[in-house]
Amino acid sequence: MPNLDMDVLRTLVLAEQLGGFGRAAERVGRSQSAVSQQIRKIEDQVGEPLFAKQGRGLAPTPAGEILLAYARRILDLNDEALIAVRGTAAQGQVRFGLPPDLAETWLPDVLGRFNRAHPGVRLETIVDRNRALIDRLDRGELDVALAMNQTDRADARPLAALKAIWIGPSPRRLHWDPAGSEPLPLVLTEAPCFFRQRALALLEAAGVPWRIVLTSASARGLWAAVEAGLGVTLRIPIGVPADLHVLGVEEGLPDPSGEPFILSIHDGGRVLEPAARQLYDILAAAMTERPGG
Repeated sequence: MPNLDMDVLRTLVLAEQLGGFGRAAERVGRSQSAVSQQIRKIEDQVGEPLFAKQGRGLAPTPAGEILLAYARRILDLNDEALIAVRGTAAQGQVRFGLPPDLAETWLPDVLGRFNRAHPGVRLETIVDRNRALIDRLDRGELDVALAMNQTDRADARPLAALKAIWIGPSPRRLHWDPAGSEPLPLVLTEAPCFFRQRALALLEAAGVPWRIVLTSASARGLWAAVEAGLGVTLRIPIGVPADLHVLGVEEGLPDPSGEPFILSIHDGGRVLEPAARQLYDILAAAMTERPGG
């Protein structure tokens, strides 16, 4: 059996993530014709066409979908093996900060990968607001931080553009009629907060009356209140519990789309120790792989 080319597999996955082979070619530093040759080579190896024309672009064929699924697994194992080998001698402590929306979903898997690769490293994780995380980073209290809408900083590496969504209980449990006189019940985090500002601005612009029924300092508190049917909130599509629902214009809410919230990773402009640098790389890769949640 032929050995699949790891570089080609990485290009395939990048093309799917970035929405086209032209963007993938730019990311890997190749011409688009060179990437096309790579695709033809791997199609010859597997004996099946992997992509077919769809509009102005290409879409995976059924064989392409199968290969992409395996490619992600192969690349994950390859990257985890390299990280594990390089990190066997790492020691010390890594201090990492992130906002609450990211802390309860994909984070445990990512940190589990890091802990397996770096058994000698003590990892301290801080969950806090964006501004507090950046302040801690600048004071030298954190090595790496994930934060929202901080792309004006020199150390920002943007990872994902995340659109806002309205989140609520099932429509049957939301006791609010957009045609009635009752204001929309809101569940929000404490000010200052990007999501709070966006929600209130959208409702004011649409002329939708509102009232805040609960303010929480944590995402967990928001989800509990929304699940109980107290109101709706506006967040990003990461970390939303499965039993909550995305609401929209059908429920009488203003369209939340607009400028996306930009998630970026930061190192404070400092040269990171090897273990911190590898955590930085793992986090960046994990967030790029799952831009929607």
